[in-house]
This record gives sequence, C-alpha cells and structure tokens, in this order.
Amino acid sequence: MESGGAAAAAAPAWLQGLMAETFFSGCGAHQDRRKNEKNIFCLNCCRSFCPHCLPSHLPSHPLLQVRRYVYQDVIRLDDLEKLIDCSCIQPYTINSAKVIFLNQRAQSRSSSCKQLNGSGNTCFTCDRILQHPFNFCSLSCKVDHMVTRGEDMSSVLRRFDDSDFAISQFEGLLMDGSDHEGSGSHYEMGRGETSEGPEEPRLVRRNTKTKRGFMSMVSLNNRRKGAPHRSPLS
Repeated sequence: MESGGAAAAAAPAWLQGLMAETFFSGCGAHQDRRKNEKNIFCLNCCRSFCPHCLPSHLPSHPLLQVRRYVYQDVIRLDDLEKLIDCSCIQPYTINSAKVIFLNQRAQSRSSSCKQLNGSGNTCFTCDRILQHPFNFCSLSCKVDHMVTRGEDMSSVLRRFDDSDFAISQFEGLLMDGSDHEGSGSHYEMGRGETSEGPEEPRLVRRNTKTKRGFMSMVSLNNRRKGAPHRSPLS
C-alpha cells in the first residue's frame, strides 16, 4: 500500500498522459489526409489526435494544442498556466509568444562543457544550463523533481475552466495544421540559443528589384562598349 505522501505526490492522469504522449506522429484514422499529425490533446480522454478528428470528438471535452519547435514539443505559457503553476520553469519567446518545453531536451556539447566548468544556473533535474532565476528547463523536469521529493502536486495544479479549452478555440485551425494567424502548429526554427533563449526567427527577403536594376545597368554598359561611330564631316 502506498504511503500518504506518495499518493499526494502523484501527478493527475491528464498530466501524466501529456508528458508521456508522442505528438506529431501520424494519425491512424486519417492516413489519407495531408497534415494528419496529432497535435491536439484531450484533457479528459488523456490522448492526442489530429485536426481532422475534431468534428467527431466530444465538444464538451477540454482540449490543449501542442506545438513544435526545433523538433521538441512546446505549449504556450498562457495555456499551460491555466492548468499548472509554471513558476521556476524557463520560458522561451518564439514568434512573439512565450512557450514552455514539455519534456527534457538533450544536452549540447557546449552546454556540457559549461556545466563541467561550473558556470551558469542549471536545471534541478537534468542540469541543463538556464538563466537566473529559473530552476527547470521543462514541465516534466519540474514535475519529476516534485514527485521524487514527495511534494504534493495539488499545490501547483490549477482548477481550470473547461471553457478556456473548448473546441471552439480551434475554429480557425485549418486542416493542414496551421491557423489563420500564421502561427500554426510548427514554429519556424530559430538560429540558435542565446542567454535570453532561442533567437527570434528572421525572414530574409531578396531585393529582386535592386538585382533587376543592376542587371539592366550591366546590359546598358555592355551596349556602350561597341566601336565609336563618328558623325560625317560637313
């Protein structure tokens, strides 16, 4: 029989399912559709499904959208804060939205070297380099730390309103997995991480007008390089 402390420390079913789920895998029910990746999680059923499954899912169930950044699952901080206290978890600003990584990420070689040198603040669970004053790099690292220490999970869980996660929030979600606002399921890949988190993705627009003007100038100069023609003497 489990002790009272262990029972109090257990994470609820929806939270365990969220951290254990494999997102962005193909949906078996819609293999013939484009963009059939599973990126919507039902907090009642504790399972994920793709946008094509929305019409057949129970409209009363609260739903959470998971997004993708540098091959990792992330959730918008505004959404996750309604479910669980995200304090001490380092957020990242991506495409003007703050997000939280769902699971622990692999350490880079440079981060491991910094860790050996004893520099920087590190995650309590996986020792990943963090900014001050954060203690965790992901939601799962915070949950694992609390469960290992036997802390009561109810102290960080929120009593959320189902209407905040209603199916209506996906009315603008296109069947290809993106939304009308252009900030769809996949965030664009940034150009690395700085001390302030991943850099904002940048768009590089080629100046085709300038290039065409330059080519016209070259063509004009080439025409002027012919043999000079003298006007006839009067």
